[in-house]
Order: sequence, then structure tokens, then C-alpha cells
Amino acid sequence: MKFAVLVYETAEEFSSRKDEAKMGAYWGGYAAYNEAMKMAGVAAGGNALQPPSLATTVRVRGDRRLVQDGPFSETKEQLGGLFVIDVLDLDAAIEWAAKCPSAALGAAEVRPILEMGPS
Repeated sequence: MKFAVLVYETAEEFSSRKDEAKMGAYWGGYAAYNEAMKMAGVAAGGNALQPPSLATTVRVRGDRRLVQDGPFSETKEQLGGLFVIDVLDLDAAIEWAAKCPSAALGAAEVRPILEMGPS
């Protein structure tokens, strides 16, 4: 069963990505997490995302297209990336989410993947 592990990070965690003093530990933690998932045979995809400041939110209301730069709302934690894992059940997905570096300071949300049928 496939699950997304959504990585929610604080602004401080996002800044660690480029901070010379912190980036080794930041990226090292995610590299170790990713490698552990590969070794266990549960890794099925994923990517890091650029910071929320580079996001663009699009809404269509009637015939109007509303485009907003940056994240929609101010939140303590913002989506920083995702991992896709293929595990037996929700309990196994929760175990992997608990190992995600973001779970210690931000959050790691587990959500089942909706398998789409043929087009």
C-alpha cells in the first residue's frame, strides 16, 4: 500500500538548507532517512520542494483566475517535500514517518495515496 509522508518544516528548518553551519546536519539527516527507506525496500519516490516563498497559489472563481505569490496563509509549519513509501499498512507508514527528520521539529503527515484508474 502506498503512502505519502508529507514533510512539514518551520521557517528555521527551511533556512538550515542553505546555512553553512547547519546544512550538513540538515541534509545528512534526510540522506540517512532516504537511504534507510531504500535499504528496507519501501522507498517509492518523492522530492524536496523549494521554499514556500517561491510558491504560487492559483484559484479559479467563476471566470476569474486568482494568482497569489507565496504561500496562501501564514503557518508555523509549511510543506517542504514528500516521500512516497510502499508498505504493508498504516502502522508501518506511521513507523517510517516517525523516523523522518521533520517529525522531531515540525511534522510528518501520513496520507494514503489514491491510486487512479486508467485514463
